[in-house]
Amino acid sequence: MKERYESKEVELKWQRIWADTGAHNTDTDPSKPAFYCLEMFPYPSGKIHMGHVRNYAIGDVIARYKKMRGFNVLHPMGWDSFGMPAENAAIKNKVHPTKWTYENIESMKAQLNRMGFSYDWRREVTTCSPAYYKWNQWLFLKFLEKGLAYKKRSFVNWCGSCETVLANEQVIDNKCWRCDSVVVQKELEQWFFRITGYAEELLKGCDELKGWPERVVAMQKNWIGRSEGVEADFAIDGSDEKIRIYTTRPDTLFGATFLCIAAAHPLAAKFLSEDKLSGLKAIYGDVEQKEGVFTGKYAINPVNNEKIPIYAANFVLMEYGTGAIMSVPAHDQRDFEFAKKYGLPVRVVIVQEKDGKPSELKEAFEDDGYLVGSGEFSGLSSSDARKKIGKFLEGKGLGKVTVNYKLRDWGVSRQRYWGTPIPIIYCEKCGVVPVPEKDLPVILPEDVVFSGKGGSPLLDASEFLNVKCPSCGGSARRETDTMDTFVDSSWYFVRYCSKKDEHPFTKENINAWMPVHQYIGGIEHAVLHLLYSRFFTRVMRDLGLFGFGEPFENLLTQGMVCKETYKCAEHEWLFPEEAKDGKCVHCGKEVEKGRVEKMSKSKKNVIDPDALINRYGADTIRLFSLFAAPPEKDLEWSDQGVEGASRFLNRIWSIINKNSSSASAVGQIDMKALSPQSAGLLRKTHQTIRKVTVDIDREYHFNTAIAALMELINEINPFAPASEDDKRVLAFSLRSMLLMIAPFTPHMAEELWEAMGQKQSIFSEAWPQWDDELAKENEVELVVQINGKVRAKLSAPAGLSDDAASKMALDDERVKPFVEGKEIKKIVVVKGRLVNIVAV
Repeated sequence: MKERYESKEVELKWQRIWADTGAHNTDTDPSKPAFYCLEMFPYPSGKIHMGHVRNYAIGDVIARYKKMRGFNVLHPMGWDSFGMPAENAAIKNKVHPTKWTYENIESMKAQLNRMGFSYDWRREVTTCSPAYYKWNQWLFLKFLEKGLAYKKRSFVNWCGSCETVLANEQVIDNKCWRCDSVVVQKELEQWFFRITGYAEELLKGCDELKGWPERVVAMQKNWIGRSEGVEADFAIDGSDEKIRIYTTRPDTLFGATFLCIAAAHPLAAKFLSEDKLSGLKAIYGDVEQKEGVFTGKYAINPVNNEKIPIYAANFVLMEYGTGAIMSVPAHDQRDFEFAKKYGLPVRVVIVQEKDGKPSELKEAFEDDGYLVGSGEFSGLSSSDARKKIGKFLEGKGLGKVTVNYKLRDWGVSRQRYWGTPIPIIYCEKCGVVPVPEKDLPVILPEDVVFSGKGGSPLLDASEFLNVKCPSCGGSARRETDTMDTFVDSSWYFVRYCSKKDEHPFTKENINAWMPVHQYIGGIEHAVLHLLYSRFFTRVMRDLGLFGFGEPFENLLTQGMVCKETYKCAEHEWLFPEEAKDGKCVHCGKEVEKGRVEKMSKSKKNVIDPDALINRYGADTIRLFSLFAAPPEKDLEWSDQGVEGASRFLNRIWSIINKNSSSASAVGQIDMKALSPQSAGLLRKTHQTIRKVTVDIDREYHFNTAIAALMELINEINPFAPASEDDKRVLAFSLRSMLLMIAPFTPHMAEELWEAMGQKQSIFSEAWPQWDDELAKENEVELVVQINGKVRAKLSAPAGLSDDAASKMALDDERVKPFVEGKEIKKIVVVKGRLVNIVAV
């Protein structure tokens, strides 16, 4: 064993051994309980960043720990490899997306292996591989058969920068989730998945997600947005036609002073010219702008027969409710602002107090209250009125009580090249024709030209585009849209259950592993990937592929890795190494040190994992990223913290080196013959095993588990064995310490385990067990308070009775001056550790 810890040499050695022996490969084993640990797979951008390192280190500790606890652990990895960055790189660098993507995968795979992550690469998934996306296409056809995939013309979210459609979930604050450009509305024919067909089940399923963060569950519930309301029919004056509206506030029906329909509503085109509608369509769905056009038509309010004007408005969506709303400006702020803008009446029909009177409003009163000016319903509370007006409408045949959802169907068409081709053919004679399953996969052609001028290059790929119709044999053309890349990640966790050379839906394999026991990833996917995955899993269940509906039992959303920023007036954002002693290395000007925020390439407050590995080793980086903060909290980067982690590992190395002759001591420990020093170390070791085990099992508190190991090292370091029993105690402590630190720092643990004379991998060993009796303290600190102030701290035997603790406190010389001549009103003893005396 070398005197100094050479991290690179040790880590490369064990990475070779693990690869050569297939140490991380996992097959089904009915004799062991299964545990499926999965981190969200990355986009292969070319290099991993510290966010990846932290995320994957968390997963690796869990996987290694569970293996040592006797579980058969599945821990796979793959690549979410379709997407626009590859296509943009092709345009910018004149390199094909396939070449760019696979080169990046090789680079990142080498980085992940260099970190010592325990992945079973036999199950590697690459979503841009035809072997994978064939099954995207197969699932699309199954969705189509079940009526869950359909095409329609509708307004869609359009990102001009990305030149593609976005799903509602991909628009954040009216901006593209990927590039932050402003999103506009555009009318296109698109393919959709009918996720709304599962809205109620997805919502109810949220209550079963006991192992998910409450915040994520709440976000999913809010996005699904179940609401109870009524649909009411407003007859069009002078016509037999009716406009059906949906409202969650039927208690305000008597306050409706106008009606609004979506610019895309069929009646809008009937009432108005395209010229008048085009302006509204340009800002369709933009809730910040409230624009409308009077149609010249009137509707009849079904509860009071009042004639009210009909407007086409940009903020009404065809995709929500019925595409028409009644507008009650007194009780809806958007309607209030619209009414003020167009000079429409505001009528108060809800007041705050039961006997209150309507008053002039400066803004809408949107709360519940009591009805006024509402005919037979006046005086009712809002909640009672909603029920009674709903029944009134149903009884008169003027509407119905119904449930609605904010959740919209998932638009999956993308006008890009680098994605899964949608397996549809268009024939003038036969119409829309699904590609036969025997012809899958529809291969994405590689001989395309990337001009950067917008639009998919598939439109110009004649050999791909022009085909024979599989139904009639006539001339036809392929669909040129590709699938949203979130389709790729909506079922990849199922694909991992079978090795690459096995059928992806082998039921025996899926049932052996699924659902995922621990899933790890960012909270930014709460209403994107996570919701889509829950939807896909239910559809696949209903296709008979397996029997469960929820894909992930437990979800851990790790915090971000953060660091302060540096900015130079001349050179803008600087990398940390470009700011030396408060000066810019390029120009010598003062550097402005900014706040701590999420590491990002744009602000250059990033740390290169490769540079850290070369300097400190992978185990040091793993240890720091796990020790610096609980996994669900943000981690603030600290160079000093990395140095501290490195010193700690070198200290462990030195302790094993120093005690190599004692480390292999075996035999039964004679408990009666132990010195106080040995008994203390044995007790501390059992306490540490208990602490580390409980902390990992209880919400993965790795930081406190590592802190407990540091305390144990402090106890071991000065220990000098004087007898064979002392050596046995030391050997037990050292072995237990290495077993516990192994999931965190696997390379060094393997090396030191071998140095202690062990022949098998440390990860083939069982996790250490503690003995509650041996973990008991002989003495505890007894804190004495008098009238709430600490007056003494005593050493007391563990397990002292309350009476004995009280007597010990009162007899102490430091306590007596504070109670002499006073009446002791009460003595409270808390768990044998605290005595609180009330004396007056």
